[in-house]
This record gives sequence, C-alpha cells and structure tokens, in this order.
Amino acid sequence: MITLLWIIGGLLALLAISWVLRKLAQVVSGNKPLFRDMPLAVAFGYVLGVVVLAFGVWLWFQPNAVFFRWFVQGLAISVVAAYAFRLLGRTIGTKATKKAFRQMPLTASFGFLVILIYAICAIFAGVLAPYGQAEVFQNVNVLPGGNPATGGDPAHLLGTDQIGRDLLTRLIYGAQNTVGIAFATVCLAFLVGGSLGFLAAVFGGWLDNILSRIVDVLMAIPSLIFALLLMTIASAWAGSQQWLLTVYMVLIIALIDSTRVFRLARAVGQSIVVMDYIEAAKLRGEGLGYLIFREILPNATAPLLAELGLRFCFVFLTISALSFLGIGIQPPLADWGTMVRDLAQFINFAAFSPLAAALPLMAAGAIALLTVAVNFVVDWMLHKSSGLKE
Repeated sequence: MITLLWIIGGLLALLAISWVLRKLAQVVSGNKPLFRDMPLAVAFGYVLGVVVLAFGVWLWFQPNAVFFRWFVQGLAISVVAAYAFRLLGRTIGTKATKKAFRQMPLTASFGFLVILIYAICAIFAGVLAPYGQAEVFQNVNVLPGGNPATGGDPAHLLGTDQIGRDLLTRLIYGAQNTVGIAFATVCLAFLVGGSLGFLAAVFGGWLDNILSRIVDVLMAIPSLIFALLLMTIASAWAGSQQWLLTVYMVLIIALIDSTRVFRLARAVGQSIVVMDYIEAAKLRGEGLGYLIFREILPNATAPLLAELGLRFCFVFLTISALSFLGIGIQPPLADWGTMVRDLAQFINFAAFSPLAAALPLMAAGAIALLTVAVNFVVDWMLHKSSGLKE
C-alpha cells in the first residue's frame, strides 16, 4: 500500500512539474505555438521520458545491474544490425526484394534478420555447434562469460547445465529441434486445415456442415489441455521409442492448430467463391484443382501468410510448453522448453551471482526473441495486405 502511494505521489509530482515547465516555456518563448498549443499530457510525456532516461543512466552505473546493461547493449546492437541488414537488402538482391526492403520498417527488418539467423542455426547446427548436443563434460555449473574469475570457462562461453552439457551447443541444437519441428508442424496444420477449409468453401452443403461441426467440437476444448491429454496417451503408446513420441507430438499439435486454419481458409474461401471470375471458371469447365490452386489460393495468400506467422508462434510456444512439462521433445535432444525447466533452479542463486540467473533466461530469451521477430514480420505483412500506406 505504501509503495502504491509513493507511485501515485510521484506521478502527481511529475504532473505538477510538467505544468510548471510548460508555463515557463510559454513565458520564455513568447507564447510560441509549439508551447502554447501543447497539451498537458504531452508535456508530462516529455518530463517522464527525461526521468526514465536519467534513471536508466543511474542504473547503468550500478554494480549489480548486469541484466540491465545486457538489455541496453542488446537493444543497441539489434537496432544497428537491423538498420545494416535493411541497407544491405536495398542494395543487394532482385528488384522485388530491393523494393520490399525499401518499404520495410526497421522492426520488420529486425524480424527478418532474427528469423534468418535462427534458420542458419537450425540448418547448420552440426557445423556451428562446438560440441555434440548430448556431450557431457566434467565441468558442471559453469557460469556464462568465459571468465574463470567469475566462475566461467573459456571452453564454455555460455556456461554448462546441471550435468555438464555446453549451453551454447544446446541453444544451437535447440533451434534445430524446437524451430524445425515447429515449422514442420505448422506446414502440416496448414496443409490439412487449408485444404479442408477450401473444400468446405467450394462444395458447401453437407460437407461444410460436417467439417464445421467437427472443428467446433475440437475448438471447444482448450488447446493446451487437449494437447496434454493426447500427449499423455501418446506417451503410453510410444513406450521407450522417444522418436515416436516426437512424431505423435507433431501430429497432435498439427491436428489442434489445423482447426484454426480451417476456420480462416473457409471464411476467406467463401468470400472468393462468389466472385465473377470463379463463376466464369466453372462455366469454362475447370476442375476442382484449378479452382483451388489457380483461383482461390492466389487470392487468399495474404491472410494465410499472416496467419502462418501467428500459427508458428503459437505452435512454437506450445512445443516449448509441452517440453517444459516433460512430455514434449525428449532427451537427449536439445530443446529450449526443457532447458528452461532444467535450469530454473539456478534462479535461486541469483542473489549470490547474477550470472547464475542468466542460465535459464538464455533459453527463455531465445523463445521470446523468435516470437517477437515473427510478430514484427507478421505485423508488416498485415499492413501491406491491408493496402495501407505509410
């Protein structure tokens, strides 16, 4: 309660300072329109920004603000890298890609850069990783940084986990396993959901009713609870064959997410099949394949691509959640969700060493970074498909 009163009092004090400074600026500047027409909320925003900036500078020099300094440094590097990547895309590539990079905001450029880095790590994990993903070393609980004075080891730049496996290697292989499996799951979900949705839109009638009612039943069950139930059954079926459990997980998540894709594809398809060019194609005697792949699909590409990005995020987070609960990707395969679960115990030692708390945050940060990057790209794609201009 006392903390809340302090916050309220501080905001009121900043509001009073904003009013005083605005009046002072009006007097000093001779009541120029910039200050005369400035709302109090805008003046408050300027003052609050200055206070936050001053607090950030003060926090930067505090000895225990390791994570804050990492965050600021990472943010600065991300902005510079995104700008350089966008500049490179404007000068190198085809005419279409150069035009896309010219129209692309900095956030979308950052998203594409992160996705490209993750894709390279996933494809070339065996080459980039310094060790094997299941290789165990004698050095256990090595902290990140590579500095022996702070509990690090130059051979393990990001430290080791609780049994001595290199975390940099596990993160790289986690991109291959988590992201690769998520991408395969999303593709399967779109293949099933999109195909059935377009068929329901084209045929209608009893086929549309049957498929829609099945989808309604599946969507009535919370997706994570449904996935947990089916994965528990699949664990009993898979037995000791861990690879088979991964296959079951892909099929289960693809089935659950295909219901959302079906709804979108059906809605978009129904708005397209009533168009004149569809009727003209039917009068020409075109078959079902031509109608779906040559007429409907090209006109439904924009919303489906936007949904693809969103579905990838949800599938990616679902796989990480299942792995965190112990029924997703199984050891010895590296997975970010499992890494968060296994390394969560190190947060208890954050009071003694801030670097210890960084161990579980690396895997969680990898999950969050990819999710944010994909959403940046999806937002830009939605903006483009809506026909809005900057």
